[in-house]
Amino acid sequence: MNPLPEYVGDLPNICGQEPLVDQVVTAARAKPLFAKHGGIDFSKVRAATAIALHQHQPLIPAGGGDLRTATLISNLQYMMENQGIGDNYNAGAFVWCYKRMGEFVPQLVGEGKSPRCMLEYSGTLLHGLRKMGENHVIDALKNITCNPDYNSCIEWLGMPWGHAVAPSTPVQDFKLHVRAFQHHFAAIFGWEALERMRGFSPSEMALPNHPDVAYAYVKTLVDCGFQWVLIQEHSVVQVSNGRNPERPHIPHRLVCTNSKGETASIIAIIKTQGSDTKLVAQMQPWYEAQSLSRVELAGHSIPPLVTQIADGENGGVMMNEFPGKFMEVARASSHGDVPMMNASEYLEHLFALGIKESDFPAVQPIFHDRIWARMKPGAGPEVLAKVIADLKQEDGRFHMDGGSWTNSLSWVQGYDNVLGPMEEASALFYEKVLKPDTPTDDPRYRNALFHLMASQTSCYRYWGQGLWTDYGREICQRVKDIIHYDFE
Repeated sequence: MNPLPEYVGDLPNICGQEPLVDQVVTAARAKPLFAKHGGIDFSKVRAATAIALHQHQPLIPAGGGDLRTATLISNLQYMMENQGIGDNYNAGAFVWCYKRMGEFVPQLVGEGKSPRCMLEYSGTLLHGLRKMGENHVIDALKNITCNPDYNSCIEWLGMPWGHAVAPSTPVQDFKLHVRAFQHHFAAIFGWEALERMRGFSPSEMALPNHPDVAYAYVKTLVDCGFQWVLIQEHSVVQVSNGRNPERPHIPHRLVCTNSKGETASIIAIIKTQGSDTKLVAQMQPWYEAQSLSRVELAGHSIPPLVTQIADGENGGVMMNEFPGKFMEVARASSHGDVPMMNASEYLEHLFALGIKESDFPAVQPIFHDRIWARMKPGAGPEVLAKVIADLKQEDGRFHMDGGSWTNSLSWVQGYDNVLGPMEEASALFYEKVLKPDTPTDDPRYRNALFHLMASQTSCYRYWGQGLWTDYGREICQRVKDIIHYDFE
């Protein structure tokens, strides 16, 4: 299969070869790709730990003094060019953070060690690094991703290309983000690397809890070939008893049913609660795993897996303490009974024992149990809307904003001035681009999609009202202008 070019004109290769992408991920589903090459004797593992590094920089209209005409550039580039503002002096350190796993893994493998790390880089970050000329970062990542000496140590996770938050992103757009990331990733790292992308990391750990949106979310992941998804412990409850997961260190099965009675499910790897960046920077998950022993699942004795994800660059503790601690733990854990493992590698070992996905305990998004206590799945969206309205009226804590890494932040409330333009841009894209079935390799489609996905980045809400919401509204306006100009 011929490699994809990384760029088509000035834009990253985010669309146009969807059938090939689908062919690759579909064919890869049945292939064991990690366990055999990892060299771990699973029968001797008492417990294991998995860490993931989340890396992201948004695109912002900051390449010039006038917001309405400024070039869309990486926030990292803006930081680099304006180091006297705020904490922008960290720009150089951030660049190294994006690269350093490409240095750590070869060094550790050269020492005979067996490091592990899962990586999640947004499409906007990868594009931004290229546009800034930071090619050495991509080259280092390519080496550990494509070189068979190292690629058993690294697992890339899928994500929405523009770091879109699933609960508040239009359903059809979210699937475009997921597919665009797979497309862009294959163009950078190749088809074989895409085959090994089995897990999905949602932006801000946000899981939709509106039944129809949650169902569409899981169906999108399954349709796009993903085997498992990372979820936040407090964003789900057990189907059996409505409690939070009682055994968070074993895989679960996320089951979502919509108002029409349709059900979709996917394996869920649970990230436990805590101060994510500090926990990962100090490699706390490994120390937690050392206190655990094997447990029983479906008649088999298995090691529990302690899983955490953190920003890979934000905060002094991650910038300064993580390198030494990661190296220390990688050396100490290698070839022992509490090794580092990546999640897909761990799952392959479970399946080799004869464990099936149906053996994992079922969980569902928060509040689904209260909804299905009032209505039967299949009663339709109108009945669902009334049940939701009634529950909100009865309990001010009941919401359909989704579950995220924090209970104190909503991705919906207080952001009408951003969500309104975002929904307008999305509706226009649907009416003028998707509905007429515009070919995905059409340059007009790629340009509109690129700007649409850039406009849906979570940063335009995470940082509160002000300049960042202005950025979001401006990019939404550009989406509308592009569609009006190119498609009418």
